[in-house]
Amino acid sequence: MPFKTILAVTGTDLGNSDIKLAAGLCEQIGAHLSVLIAGLAPSLPLLGVDVVSDIWLQERDRDIERLQARAAAVSKLLCDSSLSIDIASEFSEHVWANEAIGRRARYADLAVFGPAMLAGQALREKALEGLLFSSCTPLLLVPAGSTPTLRPKRVLIGWDAGVEASRAARASLELLRGAQEVHVVLIDPVEKDQGAEPGADVAAYLSRNGVRVTVDRLPSLGLPIAEVLSQHAIDRSADILVAGAYGHSRARERMFGGVTKSLLENPQLPILMAH
Repeated sequence: MPFKTILAVTGTDLGNSDIKLAAGLCEQIGAHLSVLIAGLAPSLPLLGVDVVSDIWLQERDRDIERLQARAAAVSKLLCDSSLSIDIASEFSEHVWANEAIGRRARYADLAVFGPAMLAGQALREKALEGLLFSSCTPLLLVPAGSTPTLRPKRVLIGWDAGVEASRAARASLELLRGAQEVHVVLIDPVEKDQGAEPGADVAAYLSRNGVRVTVDRLPSLGLPIAEVLSQHAIDRSADILVAGAYGHSRARERMFGGVTKSLLENPQLPILMAH
């Protein structure tokens, strides 16, 4: 499916670099730019005395004013753009912010996190949770120092035959069809999980969709899978890495680590993720 609407998520204090990045991607493919400026309400005090309540309400009012000012500034920034654009702001209690962001993402074909959002903390985590678990929209992570494109020449797909990897591959079909090289990478493939010839099924599926695909089967040699994937992508001069997100439960990945966690914490190149 082509990316007709691209969502850029930002906060009140993240600057304009991520929005400009998303606008540039929209210009590449003639897509509509949707901007969501998310604000997190201050935590409600557990002990409610009048003085504390007044302070909390004043802080909340200031945060709402900052959000409104940020929305006006973004509108001014984009007013001369030739793109089709909509701008929305959402002020949410911290616990519900992921749902608010997820609802907005349901009306986009792709969401984009630039370096500023990736470097954030509270908003980053809530936005990731909302996009990956409260919407079906794929997410493009763009780390600092990388040059993102939605017309990549070389793409690498991390493949484990799981549901998440399948969704990520389908979500990226528009990118894959136009690429000169697509490498499906399997690390320590297990025959019982992926068939007698691991990677053959997905290669056949992609080929029927007009994708020029090569299967790479690699040993991990005891290294973390995320590290092997990222290094292979660099070795292949890939423009983008496609990967499923959270094949295990979020709680398990947070406690014990996982491929998704490692890729999110230290992306080496643009990564398109889907859950």
